[in-house]
Amino acid sequence: MSSWQIRERETLLHQPPFLTVERHHVVLPDGREIPNWQWVITPDYVNVVAITVEGRFVLFRQEKYAVNGLSLAPVGGYLEPGEDPLLAAQRELQEESGYVAPDWEHLGSYAVDGNRGAGVAHLYLARGATFVGKSVSDDLEAQELVLLTVDEVRQALAAGEFKVLAWAAVMALALLHLQAGS
Repeated sequence: MSSWQIRERETLLHQPPFLTVERHHVVLPDGREIPNWQWVITPDYVNVVAITVEGRFVLFRQEKYAVNGLSLAPVGGYLEPGEDPLLAAQRELQEESGYVAPDWEHLGSYAVDGNRGAGVAHLYLARGATFVGKSVSDDLEAQELVLLTVDEVRQALAAGEFKVLAWAAVMALALLHLQAGS
């Protein structure tokens, strides 16, 4: 299967470090051309489902600018330029929650938008998390650390309490991995 080819690209908006929008002139494998294909560049990011040694999920109840009302959320954040995704996940877990974990499982890396780019989401399950000290999160939104049981997480997921697609996806993937015993 042939891939799309970029004939030309133009930057329409550049707001580092979080957003660049480009216009691409692309050629499809069958030779058709699309002269005005919008492409969005954002940093890759991690989301982490952390579970304590007592079996509680380390989550936040928080506000986000693009979300109506409160949402449950896992740990997450952008990768620094050149940063390894696992190291970013470990850093974010400690910075945001004050927890560290010895057992890490990669749940996959996924394109955020298959047609427009917008980075890659690297998803992780961290087990055996223990609290090591007060977190130093620089999030702008108000948030509350909550520790939920697996049944509470299942109920919250089914009720739509994880209001961002990536958060719902990482929680669902983690629950599937835990159910499968991996």
